[in-house]
Amino acid sequence: MGEPLIRIDAAWREFAAGDQRVAALRNVSLDIHAGEMVAIVGASGSGKSTLMNLLGCLDRPTRGDYRLAGHSVPGLAPDELARLRREHFGFIFQRYHLLPDLSAQANVEAPALYAGLPAAQRHRRARELLARLGLAARAGHRPGQLSGGQQQRVAIARALMNGGRVLLADEPTGALDRHSGQEVMDILRELHRAGHTVVLVTHDMQVARHAGRIVELADGEVIADRPNLVTAAAAPATPPAEPAPTPIAATPWRAARDRALEALRMALLAMSAHRLRSFLTMLGIIIGVASVASVVAVGEGSRRQVLAQIDQLGTSTIEVWAGRNWGDTDAERQIALRPQDAAALAGEAYLAGASPVLQTTLQVRHGNVTASANLTGVNEQYFAILGLRLAAGASFGADAVARRAQDVVIDPAARKTLFPGGEDPLGQVIMLGGVPARVVGVAAPGAALNRWPGGRNPAIFAPYTTVGDRITGQTRLDSIVMRVREGASAAAAEHAVLHLLALRRGNDEVFVQNADGVRQAAEATSATLTLLISTIALISLLVGGIGVMNIMLVSVSERTREIGVRMAVGARRADILLQFLIEAVLVCLIGGALGIALSFAAGWLLDAFASSLKLVWSAPAIAAAFASSLLVGMVFGYLPARNAARLDPVVALERE
Repeated sequence: MGEPLIRIDAAWREFAAGDQRVAALRNVSLDIHAGEMVAIVGASGSGKSTLMNLLGCLDRPTRGDYRLAGHSVPGLAPDELARLRREHFGFIFQRYHLLPDLSAQANVEAPALYAGLPAAQRHRRARELLARLGLAARAGHRPGQLSGGQQQRVAIARALMNGGRVLLADEPTGALDRHSGQEVMDILRELHRAGHTVVLVTHDMQVARHAGRIVELADGEVIADRPNLVTAAAAPATPPAEPAPTPIAATPWRAARDRALEALRMALLAMSAHRLRSFLTMLGIIIGVASVASVVAVGEGSRRQVLAQIDQLGTSTIEVWAGRNWGDTDAERQIALRPQDAAALAGEAYLAGASPVLQTTLQVRHGNVTASANLTGVNEQYFAILGLRLAAGASFGADAVARRAQDVVIDPAARKTLFPGGEDPLGQVIMLGGVPARVVGVAAPGAALNRWPGGRNPAIFAPYTTVGDRITGQTRLDSIVMRVREGASAAAAEHAVLHLLALRRGNDEVFVQNADGVRQAAEATSATLTLLISTIALISLLVGGIGVMNIMLVSVSERTREIGVRMAVGARRADILLQFLIEAVLVCLIGGALGIALSFAAGWLLDAFASSLKLVWSAPAIAAAFASSLLVGMVFGYLPARNAARLDPVVALERE
């Protein structure tokens, strides 16, 4: 008869049982030739199913050898065993082992999916097999909508999908009534006549008599191997088995794409079947992503508010004085800062403006109210440089500076002190020492209003020309204050200012106060707080990820039988890994999207009811939050997916 298709030589299969080892198969030797119909019979516990698992490459012998078509099997890697199952075997189980969430046609197509058959070819062949077995009208039904006999016929069609060169039927009629069982046996005999090698595993001698050869096991040993002369004499010569379908242009990338799409579909089906559990699993991710996105948005909104307030303090400013530092006794002998220096600096591209500053303290009077005040002489750019706003009236302009106008702007403290009755100060005349001046504006509250020692006094602002020529007689400036243009580097601007003044003043020294340090410190503080709160939010996201991992581990445990079925029909470890990893990632991505939506909703509520707190989202922040949910899915989904992929197919199939 030539070399056997299957040869088992002195095979043992032992299992650990506590401190001992139990032999399920003992020194089994068996040859099966192509086209045979062999029945393996024996009582429960005789080793029939263990032998079938070895024959179908679901298990390996502990000792001995197994050869399939002349090739040794025991040393092959798991994915190589999966390839043999795809290309050579079709399994027909006692309890059908159909995937409950798939239709009959999708169940039949599963082996071809892992074999890389194109979708159109898979669909056509599955429909043909179902029609051949009388189930064309039931192709769209799920297993739960089919009778036991119909489910077993679907399992037979699945076994034939990739050609089914060797059909392994484990108690194929054990769960069927007599009529359905007879129908299944008729189908198996017909497949045998068509050239398929059929191996029946049964304890029922009535079923075994359909085979041309009976192998009897007892306590893991072959005690009889005899031909069934009646059946063998009645059986016609068997033609070659029908070949497996040849994939048409089944490129690796397309086969991988199809498997990934199948994994995605199974993930969606699993999530749909357990909606509440899926939502509760997502809840941790939703809260975590919403927290991360909201915290970042709050941090950005707070940063902008703080910086806007800091800008009102004049922190984008540079101020320069003559001398080496405060208290320099040689400062009076230095070349004085003059208005021409301020004018030269105002023309520089890196500055948004420059103003001379003259300061003095004097007595001011309105009516019978007298107070000590700080008078500051400035130009028309001063208020814009420091970001000061006016609560009433207007500031003096360049024309007022040029003609030494006796116009002043007072701060809220001066208004309260000089006009205690609450009258409107605009247009009122106050006395600056012995010089009358008209109030043209009232500054809004701001920390930059009084920027020099003794700043508790009321503050009054007048054109520096008026202060120098009409009040103090002073020609040298106390300082020059400048605003750095938006986008320019404060440090570079400071360096350029010093360079320009050095060219104008020679070796005489000046010292600079750059208020940008306050801004930088505020930004650093804001960033630190945002990082701290974001870390807390990320911890909640990690807790959500642990929840995903726990639920996925439960899911793997619940769907162990499904994993075993997929492995039996030829799924690689990578296919199982991908299926569960996609499910975990999908849960996290949907949770991430819902978390971002929740963050937007929270921002809308805060805008509506808490106007002092603004959330500002940015595309990078949203992308980072979404990416973090993807990363959590991959990291925390990998362990359950890996556990699923490393399951032993035999153990998975036997798990209830």
